[in-house]
Amino acid sequence: MVPPTAVTEATAAPGSNVTAKDPEKDTILTPRFYTTDFEAMAAMDLRPNEAELEAICEEFRKDYNRHHFVRNGEFDGAADQLDPETRKVFVEFLEQSCTSEFSGFLLYKELSRRIKTKNPLLAECFSHMARDEARHAGFLNKSMSDFGLQLDLGFLTASKSYTFFKPKFIFYATYLSEKIGYWRYITIFRHFEQNPDCKIFPIFNFFENWCQDENRHGDFFDALMKSQPDTVRGLRARLWCRFFLLAVFATMYVRDVARKEFYESLGLDAREYDRLVIDKTNENTARVFPVVLDVKNPRFFNGLERLVNNNAALSAVDATQAPAPIKLLRKLPHWVANGAQMASLFLMAPIRSERYHPSVR
Repeated sequence: MVPPTAVTEATAAPGSNVTAKDPEKDTILTPRFYTTDFEAMAAMDLRPNEAELEAICEEFRKDYNRHHFVRNGEFDGAADQLDPETRKVFVEFLEQSCTSEFSGFLLYKELSRRIKTKNPLLAECFSHMARDEARHAGFLNKSMSDFGLQLDLGFLTASKSYTFFKPKFIFYATYLSEKIGYWRYITIFRHFEQNPDCKIFPIFNFFENWCQDENRHGDFFDALMKSQPDTVRGLRARLWCRFFLLAVFATMYVRDVARKEFYESLGLDAREYDRLVIDKTNENTARVFPVVLDVKNPRFFNGLERLVNNNAALSAVDATQAPAPIKLLRKLPHWVANGAQMASLFLMAPIRSERYHPSVR
């Protein structure tokens, strides 16, 4: 991967009061780092939707948020106003968010570098998105320094394991990541508009413009998938779309409910927040995916709650002092139950996207 020079400027300087934080241990719920088949990506024919991709690239070139991520005096001393428990869960939020944004930066930067000569339009789009993700990650990491901690992003680059995804899987995963990021940020921003007393840190003032970056990135992947019809047409595409929707929604729901204290500190209920974000993302996704999930069916969120309970049971086993082989045996039934529950949710009848957006088809 490319050295992350664009984002490591926020790393703690020698002699400062900021400590480099050890990266969070990888689990199924932590942000992942991806790599892909760069040759296949470079060889893609964009002509089926080149005009839309060029229009989106022109939007990227305008760089609307060039001057947006500038800290002001509101940050001075803001971290000191938080109680210890709120500080803890807020730093966890900053770390997760920074890692996720940094993961996107690394992938997009490497893509732009590796395909530049063979597919210049695609490479330029990825370069602009890498720029945006670098800003986001750097801004989040700088906010961590207000709490005396920062991620060593250079170390993170070298120490993280990278998951290989075929290009079409990268499209599904990153499209959903960007669109769900938009709905997460804008929902929090609108909540604070109505409840300004709940705003615990000034970073949330930046979320309205910030989420527009996420939305533009999602629109790019929407256009890219339309240029590669096999990603959104046919039985295989419908199955993969259902799989990635379920994986992304389930991961977010289980993670957020497990860390519900963070949302409580913002005056939000984690379950209600996730239900809204999932519903909006599902509806948004119907503009490009051929099918979406039946998230309004009570079975769907009942199933997610069973995953939450299994995850809590797994965490309880981890917290015991039992030997590793005993822990493994105790975890096995919960892993099996999770697998069965995910299969049950996957087999729920999906909804044809025409029901959401008849004019798009």
